Amino acid sequence: METRQFLFVSADAALITDLAWQIHSEGHDVKYYIEAESDKEIGNGFVPKADDWRAEVEWSDVVVFDDIWVGSDVGTGALAQELREEGKAVVGGTPNADRLEEDRGYAMEILEAHGVDTIEHHVFEDFDAGIEYVRENPAPYVIKPLGEVQNVKRLLYVGNEDDGSDVVDVLRAYKKAWGHRMKGFQLQRKVEGVEIAICGFFNGKEFIDQVNFNFEHKKLFPGNIGPSTGEMGTSMFWGGRNKLFEETLGKLEGWLAAEGYVGSIDINCIVNDTGIYPLEFTPRFGYPTIALQEESFESATGQFFYDLAHGNDPELEVHNGYQIAVRVVLPPFPFDDEKTYDENSRNAAIVFQTESRDGIHLEDTKKIDGQWRVAGESGMPLVVTGKGETMQNARERAYERVDDIVIPNLYYRDDIGERWIGGDGDRLQAWGYLGPDDEERWNPNA
Repeated sequence: METRQFLFVSADAALITDLAWQIHSEGHDVKYYIEAESDKEIGNGFVPKADDWRAEVEWSDVVVFDDIWVGSDVGTGALAQELREEGKAVVGGTPNADRLEEDRGYAMEILEAHGVDTIEHHVFEDFDAGIEYVRENPAPYVIKPLGEVQNVKRLLYVGNEDDGSDVVDVLRAYKKAWGHRMKGFQLQRKVEGVEIAICGFFNGKEFIDQVNFNFEHKKLFPGNIGPSTGEMGTSMFWGGRNKLFEETLGKLEGWLAAEGYVGSIDINCIVNDTGIYPLEFTPRFGYPTIALQEESFESATGQFFYDLAHGNDPELEVHNGYQIAVRVVLPPFPFDDEKTYDENSRNAAIVFQTESRDGIHLEDTKKIDGQWRVAGESGMPLVVTGKGETMQNARERAYERVDDIVIPNLYYRDDIGERWIGGDGDRLQAWGYLGPDDEERWNPNA
């Protein structure tokens, strides 16, 4: 592939550093803009930077947005749509696609309008109204904050009590502690089953043939306990347009084409023997999912995103097996505590006990005089990946690589991928979601 020019635009978390580094490593010209002052050092020493992304648009062959926001009140969907109207090739959403993540009620309306089954759900702007609803309709519910505070992942609460009493208690606590910021929330009826995300890449007209199926591990501690973090690791595999895809993202193909959406879109679901129930959208790259997807690409990453942004049909080759990603974090993650971060994590050296950097992916990292160091404010320096013919093979490879990393006070979950081995794979096959041609290929015990 001839050298192309990629402009990466990040809001306040520098989420796309690793993808920019990968494409730059393939020989393409890259410029990387980060909005937030606290994060501008992320990626230093790995990729060239830009001070003003708009000034670089004309230079670029492809513009890539990492999130649905740039700055405090500008949706990247609107910016991407504006650039496309000017003739630029963009990986990014649209205003309506952004709204799928920001407004959970709207997302459910879109799903229902296209024939996708949804879980019983209700949106509230008043805490007392939500509490009264649970009392009148006792059941376990999931509390999902809306708007700005939904990015505070630890506020998502999954109820356990059949009468909803714990949900009532949590809503009361949120009213006192977060009432000034939490302008609304969704109560979603809790459903038991296997949680799985279906992820597709859309080129503005249709989905590419390769479909990604991934399993998030959101809690801080092994065993899926502790505060929600956004993500501590992911396990995944690639497949075709099976029942899971056709009953969810496949039904939205026409809607996304009408929108002109380009990029990754993910729908997280609970599935069981009675059906597939969408929980939420990620109409952008997932993190650390994109790093794990890169690990599994066996064709050029830059060519893939160039073709995707230009509406071509990318020829994406992927690893025919399993992959896992482990997020390596530092204090005070997932909380914000500047003193703890300064004392334990800021500018910490990242030391490797081997020469290989295979499976090592950047998050909040910089390089100074050849030395990798922790950057930013979040305590999320690295994602470590592994792949193999079985999920256990992938786990062994990833954790071997984690063992080669030395950072004072690092921590991580050591059970990424165990849910698949422990029964999720068997249940998905038994319920008929993987397709008859996949049974031998995705045998979790192979």
